[in-house]
Amino acid sequence: MAYDADVIVIGAGLAGLAATAELVDAGRKVILLDQEPEQSIGGQAHWSFGGLFFVNSPEQRRMRIKDSHELALQDWMGTAGFDRVEDHWPRRWAEAYVDFAAGEKRSWLHRQGVRFFPVVGWAERGGYDANGHGNSVPRFHITWGTGPGLVAPFERRVRAGVERGLVELRFRHRVTGLSRSAGAVDTVTGEILEPSAIERGEPSGRTVTGAFELKAQAVIVTSGGIGGDHDLVRANWPERLGTPPERMISGVPAHVDGRMLGIAEETGAHLINRDRMWHYTEGIQNWNPIWENHGIRILPGPSSLWLDARGNRLPVPLFPGFDTLGTLEHIMRTGYDYTWFVLDQKIIGKEFALSGSEQNPDLTGKSVKGVFGRARADVPGPVKAFMDNGADFVVEKDLGALVRGMNALTKEPLIDEAALRREIVARDREIANPFTKDLQVTAIRGARNYLGDKLIRTAAPHRILDPKAGPLIAVRLHILTRKSLGGLETDLSSRVLTEGGDPLEGVYAAGEVAGFGGGGVHGYRSLEGTFLGGCLFSGRTAGRAAAEAVG
Repeated sequence: MAYDADVIVIGAGLAGLAATAELVDAGRKVILLDQEPEQSIGGQAHWSFGGLFFVNSPEQRRMRIKDSHELALQDWMGTAGFDRVEDHWPRRWAEAYVDFAAGEKRSWLHRQGVRFFPVVGWAERGGYDANGHGNSVPRFHITWGTGPGLVAPFERRVRAGVERGLVELRFRHRVTGLSRSAGAVDTVTGEILEPSAIERGEPSGRTVTGAFELKAQAVIVTSGGIGGDHDLVRANWPERLGTPPERMISGVPAHVDGRMLGIAEETGAHLINRDRMWHYTEGIQNWNPIWENHGIRILPGPSSLWLDARGNRLPVPLFPGFDTLGTLEHIMRTGYDYTWFVLDQKIIGKEFALSGSEQNPDLTGKSVKGVFGRARADVPGPVKAFMDNGADFVVEKDLGALVRGMNALTKEPLIDEAALRREIVARDREIANPFTKDLQVTAIRGARNYLGDKLIRTAAPHRILDPKAGPLIAVRLHILTRKSLGGLETDLSSRVLTEGGDPLEGVYAAGEVAGFGGGGVHGYRSLEGTFLGGCLFSGRTAGRAAAEAVG
């Protein structure tokens, strides 16, 4: 049989690039397909903050963070909560990924020129017991160059493969089917879409201009998740997270549509844990959107007062940055799909970061001068732009005006000024001495015991109603769609499995479409910094395994 390539890779995001790069190193011929135009190469990783999960890294040790493989595995398993028969492979992938994060992951990336911001972030702190959800220590390493800086070495390796005649890049090729012409899945069919000169992330059009059929000895599916299709998100929404939101904003473009999940399933692949998903609760509408309904996530420090739609404080330990899905579950049981941060300029200037490469021009541009400028600014430029232009921001000098502004943004005027004042005054009294029964105040003080938080992420404890810390700020927060945690079940060689547990011969999967490994390496929750790393690890694994199989 005549093959068009040794391997066809479907999806030119980070997992697809990592898989293709490994195939090139092995001397295999690859066709890399993607429905989007070439300017969108790198997929969602390009837009990311570039956060990576490492264990016992040099950056951690320099910050006097004591981490270990045992502690990281304890945190992962306590967070994942694996409890299903189909969690066999996800659990094994989790063990393998922690080995990778504590082992060669950093040195492998470093050899390719990837570097990291020296201050390690502390994401998903949990707030429960030692065996529960959350990172016991800071592990969130920001890539110097953010998402584009992480994509770059893998794109270079792939383009080097193009120059060597080993890789064909075929953009605007949308896959519609997988099939067998012999025993294994070896045929990929689809539609050729009209060329598009849109900017990265913008809608690219779906006019069909032709069809294609390609054959290869193996197919690697790296096509991403479902976060761009809100109807599909709602259809898979788990009862444990309450009622699906009436309104969500999108952390990914519309082309993140989950099409290949259905196509692979029709071909015989086993799709598991489809009800596990990861959406953020601190989403804000982008004042300068790139795609439709474009949302940005606030990466908050611990000091903002978090209120539900009626002005009630969220319960312990649902503080900013502690438990994403625990907070989501609580919000969706309140009867409303939005919440509020109430804070002041002193807090926003120190504690607000915005997720996304475009929201961090200093880190993305690898500008040391820009980083120092951010540190010296009262409010970083991208955050100030949202304060000035964001539809979800209210900035006022006094609480009465702030409450009026908050109520003007919602269908019903649910915030009572007197009740909110009592809440803030009570909290502010707890700041006045070193003792407190307010566990958020305890958490703020605990955060500042870590040098990294004290330097750049946690404001000194102070009264929110202190005029010197003003003006006052309220931020309306939306549910922001982001990641699928379930996906195609795969073994430790990234081979896609059937419902009976046998390999679907010829088919591999990596990245979000495979639940970042195994069909759900995260279980129910993520420790953060593990999505990009999951794409890299599973993509590398799939590329190496397919290269060996077709050799």
